[in-house]
Amino acid sequence: QVQLVESGGGLVRPGGSLRLSCVCEYSGNIRSINAMAWYRQAPGKERALVALVTSGGSTNYADGAKGRFTISMDNVKNTVYLQMNSLKAEDTAVYYCHADRITIVENGAKWEYDLWGQGTQVTVSS
Repeated sequence: QVQLVESGGGLVRPGGSLRLSCVCEYSGNIRSINAMAWYRQAPGKERALVALVTSGGSTNYADGAKGRFTISMDNVKNTVYLQMNSLKAEDTAVYYCHADRITIVENGAKWEYDLWGQGTQVTVSS
């Protein structure tokens, strides 16, 4: 079973920092992951992209994340990180990890998955 496991959320004061991590776990070998991303969903709002990184290192950020957040991907560890600095109250949300086109090759067969993590709460409050 392939799954995404997130960690790093919590309560932080305005202006503080948090680092989110999301690892793609599988008992066998993951050949590749095309891209990984972080989305967030605040109460009463739709889920929205925060940042995305491809396996080649290209990144894309939502306007509100530019200059404050940094996304990175470790292709060996199949892990994506989101470093969040200068946090604001409006960053409060559940943050979800997404992995695009996880490729597994096993016993001569290939499987591809798009997965979501379970979400981790980030609360920015004094």
